[in-house]
Amino acid sequence: MQHTFKLLLLVLIITTTACCTGVKKETNLSLWYNQPATDWQSEALPIGNAHTGAMFFGGVEKEQIQFTEGTLWSGGPGSGEEYNYGIKNEAWKHLAEVRRLLDAGKMDDAHRLANRELTGAMHKADGSESLFGNYGAQQTMGDVYVEVQHKGEAINYKRELDIENAEGRVSYQLGETNYKRRYFASYPAKALVYHFEADKATDYTVHFETPHVKNKESFDNSVYSFQGEVADNGMRFETCMKLETDGTLSYKDGKIEVAGAGYLKIYHVAATDYVNQYPDYKGNDFIADNKKVLQNIANKTYEALLAEHQKDYKTLYNRVELELGDNARDSIPTDVRLEEYAKGITDLGFEELYFQFGRYMMISSTRPGSMPMNLQGKWNNSTNPAWACDYHMNINQQMLYWPAEVTNLSECHKPLFDYMEALVEPGRISAKEFYNTRGWVVNTMNNPFGYTSPGWSFPWGAFPGGAAWLCQHLWEHYEFTQDKVFLEKTAYPLMKEAALFWIDYLIEDENGHLVSSPSYSPEHGGISRGASMDHQMAWDLLNNCMAACEVLSIDEEFKLEAQRIRDRISPPTIGNWGQLQEWKEDVDDPESKHRHVSHLYAFHPGKQISMEKTPDLAEAAKVSLNARGDNGTGWSLAWKVNFWARFKDGDRAYKLYRRLLYPATIKSEKLMGQGSGTYANLFCAHPPFQLDGNMGGTAGMAEILLQSHADIIELLPALPSAWANGQVKGLKARGAYEVDLEWKEGKLLKAEITASTEGNCTIRYKGTTHTKALKSGELWKIKL
Repeated sequence: MQHTFKLLLLVLIITTTACCTGVKKETNLSLWYNQPATDWQSEALPIGNAHTGAMFFGGVEKEQIQFTEGTLWSGGPGSGEEYNYGIKNEAWKHLAEVRRLLDAGKMDDAHRLANRELTGAMHKADGSESLFGNYGAQQTMGDVYVEVQHKGEAINYKRELDIENAEGRVSYQLGETNYKRRYFASYPAKALVYHFEADKATDYTVHFETPHVKNKESFDNSVYSFQGEVADNGMRFETCMKLETDGTLSYKDGKIEVAGAGYLKIYHVAATDYVNQYPDYKGNDFIADNKKVLQNIANKTYEALLAEHQKDYKTLYNRVELELGDNARDSIPTDVRLEEYAKGITDLGFEELYFQFGRYMMISSTRPGSMPMNLQGKWNNSTNPAWACDYHMNINQQMLYWPAEVTNLSECHKPLFDYMEALVEPGRISAKEFYNTRGWVVNTMNNPFGYTSPGWSFPWGAFPGGAAWLCQHLWEHYEFTQDKVFLEKTAYPLMKEAALFWIDYLIEDENGHLVSSPSYSPEHGGISRGASMDHQMAWDLLNNCMAACEVLSIDEEFKLEAQRIRDRISPPTIGNWGQLQEWKEDVDDPESKHRHVSHLYAFHPGKQISMEKTPDLAEAAKVSLNARGDNGTGWSLAWKVNFWARFKDGDRAYKLYRRLLYPATIKSEKLMGQGSGTYANLFCAHPPFQLDGNMGGTAGMAEILLQSHADIIELLPALPSAWANGQVKGLKARGAYEVDLEWKEGKLLKAEITASTEGNCTIRYKGTTHTKALKSGELWKIKL
């Protein structure tokens, strides 16, 4: 008895010490299920190496692994002589008449003219099944099927995605035999790897299916190769699978038979002939690319590839730790956890899982050398996906990258910047032909073939502010990293040229203000003599250009011009019911519940409006936000989480956050408009699936815990009562600071700031500020 008492006391002391000293708790950050997936969108699980994304289903008798290579697209050059990047030559000649009609109050006439003459061009061939014609769409490459030659009812089935190790797993028993599978996607190796094993010799059949044209298929020296092309544009691609087994291999009619195997390892690669270079976008030697990857794999064991993959992944993933509470519900399947969470169950471990799942998806879908994330990251199973699975520039593309800096994944931002540089040349043509301006633009829908023109129908297609919003990401990257070489060589040139568009496009109104005319607020309302979001983005871009000039001590003449234009832009205005006006005209409908809340850009992610510096405008923004309500599509809910966090209303932000994680009820993309929330595999439902809601949700959690947009680092600015105890390590703040926090009963216990550069660091907690000069690498342990 005495021995038992001492043992219990020792355990209590160890547990208490761990809680008080911030020792990392044991976690099991995995999505897991007791059954195979039957639906791609809501149940299958994702792996990705940034270039290629795959979804595994975990079927017992037949495994399905659907995969997507990020550059495989229909449309664009090669899809027909009519493809011209959406350009209508000299469309700008109709601008003056549109503006005259607007000045005369003839809004309907102005819209009809703009919708006829200022829209971009998209053509559909007769009989084409493509929803987006020669604009094209991101394409699935196909599916790998692995049939397992066994019979019986599986028991002890488990399908999981371990996001701490970036590995998928499936396990089950048939009789006395154990079957196991492991899946990972290696960025260093640029390959997908699948490992099947069993306690006894097993037969498998492996084959590949694709909706695309087959040019060549072969099996030689244990390597299967399929070369094909997209029907409408001739884009060529190849996917290869190298098989390794202790069994025997044979091949017939596109199927690989594996007999008597204790294990089967498949090394899977894919590439296309796409090159992100205007105007042709072709020329990559995709066959040589795959050959090189396979040669690299041949020189390494499976174990070495796995270790290399996990070391690479954890270098990024392990930078941030979040603990909000116990992990007692980790033993419950994820789909059940999601359902019970929606019923009000407290599950702080589930919220930690969701946060880190967002980071997992970012690491898996955007790395240097890859294309940026699209609407679905790098996961798409369709040849006709919703909204072309494209780069949607009126919030979605930008929201995808909101967590990049604050959750310590700056490297993952780089593909977006590389992509922006490739948009400049076609974007200049769109600026000239549609608006008769200098600079570059990109509008609502953008494909990888230089389509920077407006969309082919207004109001949704009009959004010349896409480049300005993208440029905010350049400035944010500098703010978080303090990388002056990046600012000088990459960011500032792109920002300056995007600013030239607004300097030329803005015109003077009757009040002497500069306005954007014609103008549409994204996907809401009609034509205007100035949508507020346009003005806010132009202000933000010019303001950031001025700041860059200051940092780099360059371009004084342009800085003065930018300041002159910025200060004349039509300012944010409070309307007749106390709202922040969405348009120059005071016509906001207080009953509108539209998903876009674009006129609050100046408050988040912009900095023109803040609670500290412009309290009246911030209050008007709150009136508008309240009027829109607490519902919305997935990404809209995520944006509202960020809004309320920046209003420092943690409980309201948390309420919206829980709404974001409400189970979506649909399984078909044909049912768009229903079932916003989260699917069982934690994909965010617009619906259908869009990754922006996941990324916006992860960013919102960080915004709750740390803010640095107002030239000060604010600690726990919007802590909800539900997160009374916790700690976070590794979040980033502007100024190149890394921040660790620990709190208990809603009060901050410990704060540590590590500087990456030299300078004065100012922090605020509950209205009290502290400032200290820090050297690069110095750790500041803040005494509260």
